[in-house]
Amino acid sequence: MTFPLAAFDPRYDLKLEREIDVPVDLVWKAWTTPAHLRQWFVPRPWTIADCEIDLRPGGIFRTVMRSPEGEEHDNAGCYLDVVRHERLVFTDTLLPGFRPAPKPFFTGALLLAPSGGGTRYTALAIHGDAATRDSHEKMGFHDGWGTVATQMVDYIKSGAL
Repeated sequence: MTFPLAAFDPRYDLKLEREIDVPVDLVWKAWTTPAHLRQWFVPRPWTIADCEIDLRPGGIFRTVMRSPEGEEHDNAGCYLDVVRHERLVFTDTLLPGFRPAPKPFFTGALLLAPSGGGTRYTALAIHGDAATRDSHEKMGFHDGWGTVATQMVDYIKSGAL
């Protein structure tokens, strides 16, 4: 069951919006297939060392990000909403099966809409308070999420999907 997201609140939320020149179905495939997501989901030279996707509400969404020095960050959460070719809502506030997580950070939403032959691409990072939002922004949300959106488009255009 799909529910509307809360209205964007710039005190708590971050947003990346783009018109990208690849079709919605390929963006969806890039976001929902572990082998494809591993190719673009972190800014290079970082890599995705592991990825699990169980594409259903309560199903796992987990990535392990690896630095060039070998440092790893395991990010686990679950999907809250999955609407094929339209939206993915996921969070690290809940683990698979909706078990509460010990250290929640944010809820993410990917919103897709056809736009000409391409896609209107909106990525939201929804936080529980202004301090967490500000911390995420200082970590480089806009540059990082923008870089991976560009990497995703380049990957799709390479014909790898």
